[in-house]
Amino acid sequence: MTGTTERTRPPSNRRRVLVVVAGTCALIGGGVAVAYWTTGGAGTGTVVTSTGVADVTVNQTSVLTDLYPGDSAQSLSGDFDNANDGLVYVGTVTASISSVTKAVGAPAGTCDATDYTLAGAAMTVDAQVPVGLGVGSWTGATIKFNDKATNQDACKGATVTLAYTIS
Repeated sequence: MTGTTERTRPPSNRRRVLVVVAGTCALIGGGVAVAYWTTGGAGTGTVVTSTGVADVTVNQTSVLTDLYPGDSAQSLSGDFDNANDGLVYVGTVTASISSVTKAVGAPAGTCDATDYTLAGAAMTVDAQVPVGLGVGSWTGATIKFNDKATNQDACKGATVTLAYTIS
């Protein structure tokens, strides 16, 4: 047989190394490639302001004796109950006579707020009241029986209810 035999040449080592390196790089590079888009943006957020604080209770701590015609004025004083989570500012405590209740069996006639004199009713506090019961203080108003020129027997044993407001 005469003929030419073609001889196949085995691939060179250099070529094998290049193929292996290129394949390895493709595999490794594909796992760590990072791509991203750049962008701008905007957003919003909210926070709510408290709706306020719970009312503070005004306590009268002064102990008053029975009122009568010709009696001297008696001082009113007290403190506060603040059940809020923090300090509360009190500017003024104002006292008023909210009602007068005649005693059972009292003589006939009228007994009302005009039979009493409340002086210095608007008392300046101008202070922050701490959290707690019986805290802070107020004072300054006085109350006395208003000695009229008429018979006031209807006021014997009457109960005067005072109201206090804060501003």
